[in-house]
Amino acid sequence: MNVPTIPGYRYGDSGLAPSPIDVQELKLIQASLLMTDDDIAALRRSRAILETQTDAILDVWYGFVGSQPQLLHSFTTKSGEPNGDYLTKVRARFGKWIADTTEANYDATWLAWQAEIGRRHHRTGKNETDGAEDAPPIVPFRYLVALVYPVTATLRPFLEKGAASETELNAMHEAWKKSVLLQVILWSHPYIHDGDF
Repeated sequence: MNVPTIPGYRYGDSGLAPSPIDVQELKLIQASLLMTDDDIAALRRSRAILETQTDAILDVWYGFVGSQPQLLHSFTTKSGEPNGDYLTKVRARFGKWIADTTEANYDATWLAWQAEIGRRHHRTGKNETDGAEDAPPIVPFRYLVALVYPVTATLRPFLEKGAASETELNAMHEAWKKSVLLQVILWSHPYIHDGDF
């Protein structure tokens, strides 16, 4: 895998620790989400629609986070001011996350990257990647889960711009909902007591 030169982006990096969740357990979580091969195909079809709209999507998402003080807090300095450098670095990886989600490659390499993303939201790794030592040490779990809805709801109008039919639009949107929820489930691992995940 050719890893782009986005600071802190490590999907495909063989130096990442393996995920504590293996591919067999991942399949059980996917089954619990009713995630099928049709969903994976729909995610992959969404790529052509979303790749040209990434900046506009990020503008919507960042606008939402910026309008919610409790969400923006994770990206502030100790004085309470937004850390623009931190937000910019995260934005580049967030844009790549959209593309990665549309690849829908659910293997051990992808799982290792999800584990790293979870660590970067949790106090075990937040702020290390971007040197944002003065930012809060954790993204509160409640907001990690709560963001599933605005991220997926606001994506629908972008999918709508390229969907061939209402059926296709619904298929891609449902697949995105399942994928984002799957990823947040995996990111939650460091927040859960050992043995409880």
